Amino acid sequence: MKIHFYKYQGTGNDFIIIDNRSMQFDRKNNALVAKLCDRRFGIGADGLMLLQSKAGYDFEMVYYNSDGNESSMCGNGGRCIVEFARSLGLVNEKAFFVAIDGEHEAVVKPGFISLKMNDVKTVELNEDFSFLNTGSPHYVQQVKDVEHLDVFSEGKKIRYNERFKKEGTNVNFIEKSGDKLFVRTYERGVEGETYSCGTGVTAAALVASIKGIAGAPDHCAIKTLGGELNVKFSRLSDGSFNNIWLEGPATFVFKGEVDA
Repeated sequence: MKIHFYKYQGTGNDFIIIDNRSMQFDRKNNALVAKLCDRRFGIGADGLMLLQSKAGYDFEMVYYNSDGNESSMCGNGGRCIVEFARSLGLVNEKAFFVAIDGEHEAVVKPGFISLKMNDVKTVELNEDFSFLNTGSPHYVQQVKDVEHLDVFSEGKKIRYNERFKKEGTNVNFIEKSGDKLFVRTYERGVEGETYSCGTGVTAAALVASIKGIAGAPDHCAIKTLGGELNVKFSRLSDGSFNNIWLEGPATFVFKGEVDA
């Protein structure tokens, strides 16, 4: 079977996207997903997404980590699949789709997507870290000299500690850098650092708001290894957040076909 695929990236977070409206791709074939995402023996990507038809929505997003397992929400992936849907003519200036964590809407400009994320009701605040779910679970720690931090080693220790090793967590290290928040992320399922993580920078921005280092009451400019993003939000009096938007570029890289 030949699989037609498209490669997209959002601030260096890269994805294989397959138009699966015909349901040709078996969504339970985790081994094939892992093979396609392999950077030496496959196409290479941080994750793979299927775009599928869904009644009442423009499309459904099915997301897999590069280890082949279907996973929780991916913010950069969500922005990239909206751009892919735009290229197919499925959406125009707005998109309305469903993912594993529920409904999402997006404002669409060619190559630049604003994606609405789920509300965050609670943020666990500890002395040296915060923990919250922005569609995926995220550990956030403020550090010094994040640019030179060994994110792989330090992130792996946390991801596999007693609390998190069973379900896993993404681990974000943050530092104020000029007028931006510098964020570096160790991602579960990739089991390494990615150039950017959409749900991760969203979590980092909300924690930065609580800590008073977001830069503004209603938004936070983000710097990642792969580029810049912006997170807008409303912080409520009870400590929760709503009206959360992840904004940034979503770029087509190349397309091709592969034998499976």
